[in-house]
Amino acid sequence: MIAHAALEARTLLSNGEQLMVAIALPAMVLIGLRLLPIGSLDGADPIDTALSATLATALISTSFTSQAIQTGFDRRNGVLRWVATTPLGRDGYLAGKILATLLVQVIQVLVLGGLALILGWRPAALEMLAVVPVWVLGTVAFGSLGLLIAGLLRTEAVLAVSNLVFVVLVAAGGVALPPATYPHLLRGLVDLLPSGALGELMRACLAGGPFSPGSLLVLMAWAVLGALAVIRWFRWTDS
Repeated sequence: MIAHAALEARTLLSNGEQLMVAIALPAMVLIGLRLLPIGSLDGADPIDTALSATLATALISTSFTSQAIQTGFDRRNGVLRWVATTPLGRDGYLAGKILATLLVQVIQVLVLGGLALILGWRPAALEMLAVVPVWVLGTVAFGSLGLLIAGLLRTEAVLAVSNLVFVVLVAAGGVALPPATYPHLLRGLVDLLPSGALGELMRACLAGGPFSPGSLLVLMAWAVLGALAVIRWFRWTDS
């Protein structure tokens, strides 16, 4: 399982397209939001709100987009069918993917956190501790959605849908901009999205934003329902 996790992580980090989504795009989000006066909370340092959005972007890119694409190709190439016949088994395969995702996320946090330090971020221990449960919950929620897409759609559709959904969630789903900045009719919709809930919780942890129990419940609901949906509908083969 450990060897499989290391292989999954190396595969992800050696893929130029997925590396761009995992590191380059979140870094551009961090720099852009740090320099542009958008998405900042009143009284908060711009680098804090920028990092909140950046870490949420990084989490979604790895847990959702990269997970969906890599699993979709494994399914098309018959890897998932073959895994079931090996000592690793399906449970070992999934456990390895989870460990690989966490490993890549650690690298993301180190790289993006280092960049944020250069841009003026000054971390506090309590803030970082508060992020951990939110990060785990977000990983479960978006990882489940990524696996669900990979297990239901054909590979070509997985590639298109996962990238499109990623861009929409980051740009207009409550990650880059707080839901409070949206028109009233859209605000309610964004509040119900996992991206909106994750963005609000990240801003509460890192930028001194208001903590919303509703956002926590929304993210928990997406995590639980997503996991149940994967158990019910994930297909290990195209047939």
